[in-house]
Amino acid sequence: MNPTNYAIDLALKPTTFDLWHVCLLGTVALLALLLIMVLFFWAFSLSRSKKQMSVPGMPEVIVKEIPVERIIEVEKIVEVEKIVEAPTPEPVVLKEVSSDAALQLLGLFQKEARFIDFINEELAAYSDADVGVAARVVHEGCNKVMESHFKLSPIRAETEGTKLTLQKGFDATKVRLTGNVVGNAPFSGELIHRGWQVSKANLPKLTESYNVNVLAAAEVEL
Repeated sequence: MNPTNYAIDLALKPTTFDLWHVCLLGTVALLALLLIMVLFFWAFSLSRSKKQMSVPGMPEVIVKEIPVERIIEVEKIVEVEKIVEAPTPEPVVLKEVSSDAALQLLGLFQKEARFIDFINEELAAYSDADVGVAARVVHEGCNKVMESHFKLSPIRAETEGTKLTLQKGFDATKVRLTGNVVGNAPFSGELIHRGWQVSKANLPKLTESYNVNVLAAAEVEL
């Protein structure tokens, strides 16, 4: 054979397309399209991340991922701190009160009004008239002790039955609310009792040998 018969002319262009060429052309076009789409999405995501990370006039923010375990630990620490920092209620301090003054006053009521005798008497054996006479004696004696050793004044100046309003911050030690107490001040109601307060107390001074536990000495007539 003549070898010149197998020379390939590269300048020649195919005039017909078979199935092989069609498949090859389609594959090349598909790969080119996929490459273009990948490049487009990569460029779009890169520009979007730059916009989120950098703001004109603001310092660059570095986002650092924190593990879920670390977040849970921080929440637990914050909760413990809240429990520890909660204010504790102030302890109630009770004052020590001497009973000497009370015993002395009880002794004065017994001396001037036979108060203890009247209280300990069985009144069922007496008529109402007899009880009334004894009560008058006790009343006069007790009134004498109160006027001699105490100066009293009413807490409220209004007359009983007056309608009044208690504003927020009223002194709860001087005014006691009764009835349907609901909500917060101001409260509106009727004055049932004006109350009493001691503006001055003057009990007799006692010697060191005086026994306040003896309210009334036993009496022996000779």
